[in-house]
Amino acid sequence: MDLIHGNALAILKDFAKESIDMVITSPPYDKLRNYKDIDEFEFSFIADELVRILKPGGVIVWIVGDSTVNGTETGTSFKQALYFKSKGLNLHDTMIFAKNNPMPQIYRSRYTNEFEYMFVLTKGTPVTHNPIMIPTKFPGATPYNKNYSKKEQKRNSHTTTVKKEKIKGNIWYYTVGAKKIDKTAKFHPAAFPYELAKDHVLSWSKEGDVVLDPMMGSGTVGMVCQDHERDFVGIEIVKEYYDQAKERIGGIY
Repeated sequence: MDLIHGNALAILKDFAKESIDMVITSPPYDKLRNYKDIDEFEFSFIADELVRILKPGGVIVWIVGDSTVNGTETGTSFKQALYFKSKGLNLHDTMIFAKNNPMPQIYRSRYTNEFEYMFVLTKGTPVTHNPIMIPTKFPGATPYNKNYSKKEQKRNSHTTTVKKEKIKGNIWYYTVGAKKIDKTAKFHPAAFPYELAKDHVLSWSKEGDVVLDPMMGSGTVGMVCQDHERDFVGIEIVKEYYDQAKERIGGIY
């Protein structure tokens, strides 16, 4: 466990090449929140360093959204995902963090925003994937008709066996700030749920892996890593957030 107070732009340069198994973070974007000491988020510089230090088969989970300026969404999220691709990473999956309790918003000509993107970026094929499994609605043998012919249009009856479980979809629903463990992160303006961090950490890493959050914020990823035997590295530029994140994670390092 290594918690570092400082600017990720400078600190990441000292990390060894291909030394990190997984990155999960939600960077400040589009000035949607007041992040105190952070005036401008230098995305490309941090992205370049993350690509450099990520191991082959490693995963970056980049949680981000867009603001609306002068009647149009900025597209910041997609620009960042495409930048990572331009640096050689695969856009392995575009996932959705859907909020059960979104912030009420009043727009004259658009619907309330209820989600953020979770871009899963990989350096090659992921080394680790422990998929979350959920029950299927109708397990057992299911008859169906399928057309196997290219010219003559006729269907034959077949039977398939539906398993009891299936891999969870890529839209994940969470209630923000309601659970006791999440309420301890109220000091931060944009903390994501503990369960979200846990689901990703368990999906894309294994025990003993090094997991990095270069914009640690409230320290939620560190808590998950401590609870599930991952080696966590967290960087936070805002001293107030760093001190409280350290307290949440449960020790002085």
